[in-house]
Amino acid sequence: MLSYANTVLAARKKARLHGALATFGKVSVEPNGTNAIASLVRGWLDSRAADEATLTALVEEIAQAAQERAERDGVRAEVVRESYTPVVDFDAPLRDRLAARLGPDTPVLPTGAGHDAGILSAVVPTAMLFVRNPTGVSHSPSESADETDCLAGAAALADVLEDLTCS
Repeated sequence: MLSYANTVLAARKKARLHGALATFGKVSVEPNGTNAIASLVRGWLDSRAADEATLTALVEEIAQAAQERAERDGVRAEVVRESYTPVVDFDAPLRDRLAARLGPDTPVLPTGAGHDAGILSAVVPTAMLFVRNPTGVSHSPSESADETDCLAGAAALADVLEDLTCS
């Protein structure tokens, strides 16, 4: 368990140094008892970066950190890729149209998200609009957004869709 904990910390640090993201959103421990020493820990890493080279380097560095810590702790670490989604480049003109509807100070954010938009982008112009989330919590019941921000996002989407269908 200590090797895993060290790997989590290493992932966060290495991601920060690369200007990327790396999180362990799922972990499985055996036995999963409050007073038991773990004999097996499985963690699922989600890494995202602005380009393939950075993503590859980041994942390799995290895997190396896991291996090095495991060796020091006298345990075995095995890194297996279960899934992979390449970096998705969304349609810049469509992205810019959405951002323009929201105003000149609207930030344009990179995303490594593998949402439906990532799949659709291979066949149709695609962009994503993120609504501000003051807590930063994502994919959780604690995730929230201000109603005004949600309405502004919905209005921007509706405006751009209307423009696209009428032109």
